[in-house]
Amino acid sequence: MPRHADRRRDSRGAVAVGNPAQNDPVHDHPRPVRRPIGVLTLLLPVSSVLALLAGCAADGPTAPPTGPPSDPAPAPADTARDELAALAAAARDRHLTARYTLSGTDGPTRDITVTSANDGSWRVDVPGGALGGTADVALVATPDGLFQCALPSAGHSGPASCVRLGDRDDAVPHRLDPRVQHPFTDWLEVLTDRRTALSVSVATAPPGVPGSCYAVESTAASLTPPLDVGIYCYQPDGTPTFVRAALGTLTLAGPPGPAPDTVPLAGPVVAGEPLGQQAEQASPSPGTP
Repeated sequence: MPRHADRRRDSRGAVAVGNPAQNDPVHDHPRPVRRPIGVLTLLLPVSSVLALLAGCAADGPTAPPTGPPSDPAPAPADTARDELAALAAAARDRHLTARYTLSGTDGPTRDITVTSANDGSWRVDVPGGALGGTADVALVATPDGLFQCALPSAGHSGPASCVRLGDRDDAVPHRLDPRVQHPFTDWLEVLTDRRTALSVSVATAPPGVPGSCYAVESTAASLTPPLDVGIYCYQPDGTPTFVRAALGTLTLAGPPGPAPDTVPLAGPVVAGEPLGQQAEQASPSPGTP
């Protein structure tokens, strides 16, 4: 075959020599499609913006829940009330022998002796605590009961003797109650119980009074207050150092002493009548109209 028979012309009129499969690959494979430069320029910024928006949505704040609102958070605890309750609890466990001065009453300043024994028995000696301030008494609680002991004094010339008033946890009858024993006995339970309707705030300690002080008020105005409103002060170990209330002002007179194992009665138990708060009226003499 003549040599010119191998010559072919491409689409542009150029002559190709040799094997068509080797010399004209353009006709065997499709050419790539070229996009206009302007379209690529527009597409790139759009894709970048979409990626940026997606990133912001992923890092943004979580949407609030759509369910029902939860209960409100509980109010903060009353710090002063909790502190006083803790100190009163320590006072209930505090066993000691201490002397307090009682002032602010109708009579002169008196020395009150408080004994809290290791077995839980207690005794409070109250000079002038009966018969209008003329007789000295002691209130004593032992496992055998609650007693009033009459001590030798102007209003009680005989020896010391005791009358049983009831069980050890019974309340002292109102007509016999000198009231100064309450801050060391049953009022401590009231101060410890956080359910009691009390309003408590921190108070400034009087000059020379150690410990922390709290102003206590009753919030149950229509009921009999469970204790006297006033100022109550305690050392960290629970030692009462100061009380100012309707009963008067009690101030710790010196460092407390050790507690005995138990509190003995001041005298034998007799079957007589206890001494009341009011002074006894003199019996009219014979012949007096």
